[in-house]
Amino acid sequence: MKSNEILEVVDSVSTEKGLDKDLIFKAIEIAIASASQRHFHEDADLFVKVNRQTGEYSTHRNWLVFDKDDEEFHHETHISSDDSKLNIGEIFSSEQENITFGRIETQAARQVMLQKVREAEREKVVEQFKSQNNKLVSGSVKRVTRDNIIVDITHEAEALLPRDKLMPGEIYKINDRIRAVLQIIEIEGRGPQLMLNRSCPEMVTELFSIEVPEINEDIIEIRGVARDAGSRSKIAVKTNDGRIDPVGACVGMRGSRVQAVSSELGNERIDIIIYDDNPAQLVINALSPAKVESIVMDEDSRSMDIAVNEDNLALAIGSRGQNIRLASKLVGWNLNIISNEEAEAKVKVDETEFLAKIIDSLEIKEEIAEQIISSGFTSFDDIAYADDKLFKDFIETEDEINKIKSAAEDAALLEAMGAVTEEEDNVESLTDLNLEEENIQKLSNKGIKNKDDLAELSIDELKEIIDISDDDASKMIMKAREHWFK
Repeated sequence: MKSNEILEVVDSVSTEKGLDKDLIFKAIEIAIASASQRHFHEDADLFVKVNRQTGEYSTHRNWLVFDKDDEEFHHETHISSDDSKLNIGEIFSSEQENITFGRIETQAARQVMLQKVREAEREKVVEQFKSQNNKLVSGSVKRVTRDNIIVDITHEAEALLPRDKLMPGEIYKINDRIRAVLQIIEIEGRGPQLMLNRSCPEMVTELFSIEVPEINEDIIEIRGVARDAGSRSKIAVKTNDGRIDPVGACVGMRGSRVQAVSSELGNERIDIIIYDDNPAQLVINALSPAKVESIVMDEDSRSMDIAVNEDNLALAIGSRGQNIRLASKLVGWNLNIISNEEAEAKVKVDETEFLAKIIDSLEIKEEIAEQIISSGFTSFDDIAYADDKLFKDFIETEDEINKIKSAAEDAALLEAMGAVTEEEDNVESLTDLNLEEENIQKLSNKGIKNKDDLAELSIDELKEIIDISDDDASKMIMKAREHWFK
């Protein structure tokens, strides 16, 4: 490729595509190096430099300075310290004679350059839309394929809407107008891409922001959204002005605002609830109109046992468990619905187990242990740090009280040490599945502590907790089950 040809290409492409000239020069450098590669060893590390003023280029090759006596020394990629006059680990570069390109090399260089220019053009478009990431955009359908819908969102930019990001039953034809949430997603080997999504929770948030002016004015906040696209959503709202009812503002006069959002979403049912910083109260709000009788919280596993009476059981669970599933997503806790009878039985079982622990660990009589439980103590920590006055009705001397409290403190410490050891074992167990720290934490928050817990999940249940493909989820679950068959 001649120098004047290079300068002409840079000028024309820069003018036509609106790209910085340096980007095009770099694309040409990569293209020439790629086309030259076929004349060198496949492992040769080549790079090309183009003079930005003259268009002249030079070809260079890198070698890693390596120990010549090492069995891994490769003369195509390595060079000795003696030959390079450099230290081991440094890079030795040498200018090579430029390759004379034939028709095949020229065509290969052209293809690489066009690819790099398209990538640079795409990155430029993506950069323009960074401020609109996870925001609602409108466009028209340009093309429909089996797997995707290509949407023109401006005259210069198009975005991809995968069919699995549509709501169930939605059909679009060419030239149809469409609204969706824009998401900039990094795809391996292709870089950042403009993608659209109509099934994500942000779709509900963005539509309410349009219909409810108080949200854009920061008078009302949407603090959480849980969604089964096309079927039902729950949103938690909070007001920053005590004079305004956030639920009423989102519903609108005669339901006009919520109905406008629901219509855009294919008549999806939307439950609007009051947000509360207390997760237990938020659960009560989220399960309304089902009446909650009692809640037992386990902060370590972030789970709640929610007791309702028999009449409210079906209402609280919802069709195919949808109501409790959405409430769990909204609150971020694992929710277990049980009847009043089950809750009472569970309390009795817990009390019986704790009674046995007290008798064994504190070395006291059963009558004293029953009195301790009747006084409302539910853990060794409660006993160890309680006021002495609470024991004086059923324990005669201060020495005995101090002895019991000291023993309870030791028992609490042993329990904590056992919990820490178990947690470390569980983390190590999940790490065996090549899970990242962030995903281990997400699983732990949902009560998935070890391989056995994960092995009992379905593919859909695992995908709800962490971002993973169907294939990877299936492989991970099967790997977690391997020890069952040994």
